[in-house]
Amino acid sequence: MNAENRDSTGSFTIESALVAKIEQKTARVGVIGLGYVGLPLALSFAQKGFETTGFDTDRAKVEKLGRGETYIRHITEAQIAREVEGKRFHPTDDFSRLRGMDAIIMCVPTPLDNHREPDLSFIRSTGKAVGAHLMPGQLAVLESTTYPGTTEEVLLPLLEESGLRCPTLAYTTDGNSIEVSEDAECDFLLAFSPEREDPGNKEFERAQIPKIIGGVNAPSALAARALYASVFDRAVLVSSARTAEMTKLLENIYRCVNIALVNELKLLSLRMGINIWEVIEAAKTKPFGFTPFYPGPGLGGHCIPIDPFYLTWKAREYGFTTRFIELAGEINSAMPGRVVDALAEALNRRRQCLHGSKILLLGVAYKKDIDDLRESPSLEIMELLLKQAARVEYHDPYFPRLHRMRRYDFQLASVELTPEALSEPEAVIIATDHSIYDYAFIVRHAKLVIDTRNATRQVKEHREKIVQC
Repeated sequence: MNAENRDSTGSFTIESALVAKIEQKTARVGVIGLGYVGLPLALSFAQKGFETTGFDTDRAKVEKLGRGETYIRHITEAQIAREVEGKRFHPTDDFSRLRGMDAIIMCVPTPLDNHREPDLSFIRSTGKAVGAHLMPGQLAVLESTTYPGTTEEVLLPLLEESGLRCPTLAYTTDGNSIEVSEDAECDFLLAFSPEREDPGNKEFERAQIPKIIGGVNAPSALAARALYASVFDRAVLVSSARTAEMTKLLENIYRCVNIALVNELKLLSLRMGINIWEVIEAAKTKPFGFTPFYPGPGLGGHCIPIDPFYLTWKAREYGFTTRFIELAGEINSAMPGRVVDALAEALNRRRQCLHGSKILLLGVAYKKDIDDLRESPSLEIMELLLKQAARVEYHDPYFPRLHRMRRYDFQLASVELTPEALSEPEAVIIATDHSIYDYAFIVRHAKLVIDTRNATRQVKEHREKIVQC
């Protein structure tokens, strides 16, 4: 049976009714989790004319949004105020309002616990909250990056505690149309569609990044495709929620493994007296068969440092050891320690000791020109320095203060980047290569510069102060 040509009186009635609402823009969309993924997604639906409700347990966030204020740098207050004042975007912490939604999208964190194993507590608590208010005909979509099987094995049973059913049934797809062998009689619909955010990327607008969609059955996939096609230029169907979950992991593990490779080559090149950055630039001239990746002080962001461990954990259930992925994780996880070791060696050559030395860290965001701290290697570098009894200061234009985090509580404020602030420390570490920094100015005034990002490559004077790391 071709799902696209089904009889309107068949068991795809729930999906047909929802698709009609989406096409008419009368569908009410709820987004749970108003962070770096959820808030821009909610605003995207609101901007397209959908009445959108944003749910978050953080009352302070909800109140800020209600006043038209922002807490994410690349989202302007004008964007938020326009949708709030136009009554298209409604921030709330009242989860009972989920009952009034036609589609519910979950964008909640999926961190690792202290044993580097998947922490699904946010998915479970959100699933219970949605299940407590689930109504017939609703579509639920999970966007949180996780291991294959989470949507079907963890989220679906929580939603079915409502007494409503959504059977898991196979279908095939060519990315556009769907073929089914049997109809799915659903009370509600469920799909997985991974977020594909790249903070700071100005080359691609959010709507230009194709949306991957996998349903637990055919009507769920088709309904989710209709939903996302209303705000994204392209929606690509895959044959299951598991396939969609694995797709996101592949994307990030691909990057993790290649970054680990170039990080290892950097360490070897340093010993051999070779500039790895020059090597990469030369290799880039090959017009085929090579994609450049760059070394650094470690991995940051919510995805690449975490996703590989989700898959390695799940693989053990199948008696499979992902040795390649685990090795890449080990190499990348060790990089902050390598930075501190390089600093200690450089100070030692100057007859100085790391213990008691004043160190200025430039950049705490996990990548340049963004206000995102998640899993930033800068934070681990700071912790390692403090454990070595160094005196640590930092500067970052996007973080005037470091708030308390899940793993860290430094109680530090960003210092002003003056000649005195640069010249007093025994060393300056460039951990994040923000575009706002004047690297010639930094090198001129600093006693010693540990450059983890090749940020000083254009600086001609005082190169004897620079240690590439």
